[in-house]
Amino acid sequence: MLRLDKYLWVIRVYKTRSEAANACKAGRVKVNGMEAKSSREVREGDVLIVRKLPVTYTYKIIQLAENRQPAKNVALYAENLTPKEEMSKLDKKNVTVCIQRDRGAGRPTKKERRKIDKLFENLSCE
Repeated sequence: MLRLDKYLWVIRVYKTRSEAANACKAGRVKVNGMEAKSSREVREGDVLIVRKLPVTYTYKIIQLAENRQPAKNVALYAENLTPKEEMSKLDKKNVTVCIQRDRGAGRPTKKERRKIDKLFENLSCE
């Protein structure tokens, strides 16, 4: 058995163990569908779901390893089950929208806020 944060570091999902631990603490990592702490022990056959925006990656543990692996060997330790739809999110262009308000106009009213939210809803990349 191996700690979750160490395994995520070993298979190169995160560059450092502390990044992996912080992701677990923030609730971005699930093991077999349940949120997991960084100290959770993982086993062969477990399914990991990792949210690294904009993609939610899914990995199945094939084999455990104690040391960080070269990128070419990662496939021996974890199977990437991420759907193609998720991976295609990496190819999409980022959209930047600037909303200019007159100086001294103050905060948007509720009605203006709804219009802004609707605009962003329509720009969604999904």
